Order: sequence, then C-alpha cells, then structure tokens
Amino acid sequence: MSLRFSMEILAFIKLHDVLALMWLLGGWFAYTRFAKRKAKTTDCLASVLHRYRVDWMERLLSREQRVADAALLANIERNVSFFASTTLLVLAGLVTALAAADKVQLTLELLPFASSVSTQELELKFLILISIFIYAFFTFTWSLRQFGFVSVLLGAAPQLDDDSENPAAIRRYAKYTAKVLDQAGHSFNYGLRSYYFALASMAWFIDARLMAFSVTVVIIVLYIREFRSSSLSAMLNIDEGFEGERENVEAVSKNVNRG
Repeated sequence: MSLRFSMEILAFIKLHDVLALMWLLGGWFAYTRFAKRKAKTTDCLASVLHRYRVDWMERLLSREQRVADAALLANIERNVSFFASTTLLVLAGLVTALAAADKVQLTLELLPFASSVSTQELELKFLILISIFIYAFFTFTWSLRQFGFVSVLLGAAPQLDDDSENPAAIRRYAKYTAKVLDQAGHSFNYGLRSYYFALASMAWFIDARLMAFSVTVVIIVLYIREFRSSSLSAMLNIDEGFEGERENVEAVSKNVNRG
C-alpha cells in the first residue's frame, strides 16, 4: 500500500519540485544547526539576550516589588499568544484553499509567469505548507507553556535579604530561571523562523526555482539579523559598558579589602 502510494506521488511530482523541497528543508535544518553552534562561539542575538536574561533575574531577586517584572513577562507572552492564534487562522485558510485546489489551479493558470501544475501537485504543496504552520503552532504553544513556567518561578523567587536563603542557592535560582526563560525565547524564535521559511515556500506555487531563490534570501536575511544587525551592535555596546562597570566595582572591592 505504501509503495503504491509512493509510486502515485512520483508519477505527478517533478524533479525540480523535489530539488526545491530538499533545498527548503535542508537549508532550514542546516541554518538552524549552524546558528545554534555559532551562537556558542560568536556574539549574536541569542547569546547576548541570554546574558541580559541572567542579569534580569539577578536584579529581580534584589527587588522587593516585582510587579514590573511580571508585567514585562506578560507582555512577552502576549506577543507569543498573538502568533499562536494567528497561526490557527492561517491553518484554517490553508485547509480551505486545499479543499478548493482546483479553483486555485485555475487562478494560477491565469498568471503569465507561473509554471503549470496539476491539482495533485497543488494539493501536495498545500499539505507541505500546512505542515510547516502546524510545526510553528506547536513551537509557539510550547513557548507559551515555558513562559508560564517562568511565571511560576518568579512567584516562588526568594528575597536576597532573607537570612534563611543560601546566597549560592539564590544565584543558582537566578541562573536556571534565566535558562527556562531562554528556552522559551528559543521556542518563540523557532516559530518565527517557521514563518520566514513558510513565506519563502509560497513562491513554490509560482515556480520551484523562485522558491529556491526565496529560501536563499531568507537564510541570508536571518543570518544578517541574528549576527550582523544594528540591534545586536547596540546591545553589545551596552553590554560592554556594563562589563566595564562590573570590572571597576570588583577592582574597588579588592582595594577596600586589601586596605
């Protein structure tokens, strides 16, 4: 049964479509692995934001009133929730378009620059696009759950002036709370990345070569934004200023201790 189904797919799908799909999935996977490994050795949005999240949690523990921190976290959660709900709307539209694939085919045939496709090819492209947005929905909802975990950790956060708390345990609390927050941010980033590649794959409805070009452009745009953006440069400059201040404080503390 599975062999017959595979033969039916190969009967109508073209070689350039297979190559374009492989370029999409391969480029997506390769860039994800590349960005994850490069972030360990090079300053990027992910690594810089991780340092700021650790600083945020350490400062949160020193504050008696944490209403502002809860409001900031709630604002981030609203952004993730917006994309999760939007993804459901996109999926509803794609399923509707899948049911009317024959009408979409007639519309594409009217475009002078679009390559001719059969109804079966069009349905397969819709299914792949639906799969991408299903993945995006799962990553956004997982990100929401992790932000919920952070909310619980914030509610249970100890006070620095509490004599019953071990300073080392407090630092560990801040470190791993920031790590959970960091993982929630990564999941949100994966969902956004799914949107980028989904938009690139929409060019597949016009031509496979155009989709391959769009995927290449998306990879370049993602690299520039994550590793070469002006926002990253600004955050690095701020971080360098904080590091210089920390070094001065440590030097003064050493001199005081020696005195």
